[in-house]
Amino acid sequence: MIPISVCIIAKNEEKNIEKCLRAIHKHPFEIVVVDTGSTDCTKEIAARYADKLLDFEWIEDFSAARNFSIDAASNDWILVIDCDEFIEKLNFQEMQKLMQQYPYAIGQLTRDNICYDKNHNVLHSTDLVERLFNRKHYHYEGTIHEQVVRIDKTQAYGFTFPLLITHTGYYGSDEDILAKSERNIRMLKVALDKDPTDPYLFYQLGESYMLRNDYENAFQYFDQGFYLDVDETLEYVQRMIISYGYSMMYTGRIEKALSLANVRDAFGDNADFLFMLGNVYLKATINDKALLEFVNATKQKKHFDEGTNSYRAYHNIGCIYEAYKQYDEARKYYEKAGDFAMSKERLKNLPK
Repeated sequence: MIPISVCIIAKNEEKNIEKCLRAIHKHPFEIVVVDTGSTDCTKEIAARYADKLLDFEWIEDFSAARNFSIDAASNDWILVIDCDEFIEKLNFQEMQKLMQQYPYAIGQLTRDNICYDKNHNVLHSTDLVERLFNRKHYHYEGTIHEQVVRIDKTQAYGFTFPLLITHTGYYGSDEDILAKSERNIRMLKVALDKDPTDPYLFYQLGESYMLRNDYENAFQYFDQGFYLDVDETLEYVQRMIISYGYSMMYTGRIEKALSLANVRDAFGDNADFLFMLGNVYLKATINDKALLEFVNATKQKKHFDEGTNSYRAYHNIGCIYEAYKQYDEARKYYEKAGDFAMSKERLKNLPK
C-alpha cells in the first residue's frame, strides 16, 4: 500500500471540521491539520482526529500555508481536503491502483458544490479538482485560489480517481458568503496587480462579484479575462464564458450577450453554455432559437450545474410552448421535469 497523508489548513472552522475529519478518519490516511490562527474551538476538535496538528502564522498566502502542511506530512503522496469538504464515496483500492499507474500525475477528485443560484434556490454544481499528488514533483503556487503545479515547471497531466466530496463553502449564510467574497476580492486584486495578464485571476474576480450579485463588476472582469490568451479546453475558461453570458444578461447587455453564439462551436458540447445561450435568446424574445438551444442542452452529457441538461431545460421548453398556447407540448415537458417545483406549479395552472 502506498501511504497517503491528508493535508488540511484551517481557521475558525468549528462548524465544519469535525464532520470533515470524521469522514477522513474512516480511511487509512495520515491526517495533518495546520491551523492559521483560529480563535474558536477548531484546534480542540482537530486534536481528536489529527496525527499532526501544527500552527502557521497567516501571511495572506494560501499556497504558503498549503506547502507548509505538505512539508509537515510523513508521506510523499498528498491528498488535500478543505474543512468545508466531506468525503461521500471513496474506492481506496482503485485509488491505489491509479497512483501506481500514474506516479508522476495529479489525481482529480469529483466535487459536488452545493450553492445558490441568482434567486437563492439550492443548486448542485460539479467539477473536477486536482488534489492528489506526490510532493516530490508538485507543490502549490498562487496566493489565493492556489493551484497545484510541477516543481520543475514542466507540463503536468492528470487522472481522475474515485473520490467524491461534497463542498458546502458557498452554502452558508448571506453574511458568511459576503465575508468570503470580500476576502477573496481583496486578495485577488493584490495578485492581479502582480500578474495583470493572468486570465484565471480575472475569472475568479468575476465569480467573486457574482457571489455578491454585483453583476456590473463581474462583467468587467469577465470581459477583460475572456479577451486574454485563454485555452478554451480548460474547465475554468468554459465556466468563465458561461458566467460572462449571465453577467451580460443581468446587466442588460443583451446584444453583446447574443454575440456569444459566435463561439458556440468551441463551447457547444456543454449543456450549461447552451442553457445560458437559450436564456439570452429568451431575454431577447427570440423564442424559436431559445427553444432550439434548450432542446440541444438536453442532448449533452457534459454539464456543470444540475438540471441544465434535464429538468431545468425541460421546464424552459415547457414555458415556451405554454407561451405559444401549445398546452399539450407544454404539459409533456413540464412532466419530463419531474419533481422540479416550478414545473409542478405550472402544471397545476395549465389550461386543459
